[in-house]
Amino acid sequence: MTPLFTLDTVVQNAAVFLLVFARTLALVLTVPLLSGRTVPGVAKIALAGYIAFLIFPQAIPNLPAAYGRYGAFNLAYLLFMLGEGAIGVITGLFVSIIFAAFSSAGQFFSFQTGLGASEVYDTLSQVENPLMGQFLNLMAMCLFLQVQGFQRLFLGGTLRSWQSLNVGVLVNQRDSFYRFLLSGLSNLFFDALVIALPVMGVLFLVSLTMGLLSKAAPQMNLLSEGLPITILTAFFILTWLLPSLCEFFVASFDRAFMRLEQLFAAVGGIP
Repeated sequence: MTPLFTLDTVVQNAAVFLLVFARTLALVLTVPLLSGRTVPGVAKIALAGYIAFLIFPQAIPNLPAAYGRYGAFNLAYLLFMLGEGAIGVITGLFVSIIFAAFSSAGQFFSFQTGLGASEVYDTLSQVENPLMGQFLNLMAMCLFLQVQGFQRLFLGGTLRSWQSLNVGVLVNQRDSFYRFLLSGLSNLFFDALVIALPVMGVLFLVSLTMGLLSKAAPQMNLLSEGLPITILTAFFILTWLLPSLCEFFVASFDRAFMRLEQLFAAVGGIP
């Protein structure tokens, strides 16, 4: 079967290909795991170029006519490229918000477990994060790889974004993007609270029980016994809830991708 495009086609449409590459590179530089310093810059550029090469034939029919109206490599072209980069940053930022919910959930109950002071640098989220937040973030990242999240994001989400989004839509529908990001932030705290609430509730009952015991038997040294009991209880609850947490993580990814596709369809006027 004859290929639909070759490298010669890309070279002939280099200006348009760079616009596709700009959006893809901005997404790679902001999406979790790939945006870390542990990933070499050459690998990021190569991955963005390969993905742009794959979606370039499908993106050509959906490119607005304004991209070729003003010529290439001038001020208008530079503004178009900045706009395409902004679309990639918005998409990557939304995916980062999803993973921030899992890190925030670990921070919510780290103080109750006595592990709140154990903050170290998290290479995935690139911030100071307690151990429980790193554990949940790492587990979410492994599940994201298992459900082929990057394939759905790059080959599915990026391609659909080219079918409905461009710089003109970004400017005209900026209020929709603002509401979308703000709703993502509100869902961040809601999801983090849903994840952390079982552990926080059980640890609250443990703290209440130890307080009653200290009043009933003051001679008991609960300061030396309360911390191990709290940590063991938290680990037991996490082990018991691990299957449910995995299902919740996968459902969060599916819900996020669905909301992202709905945004692309709404701003692009696709029924």
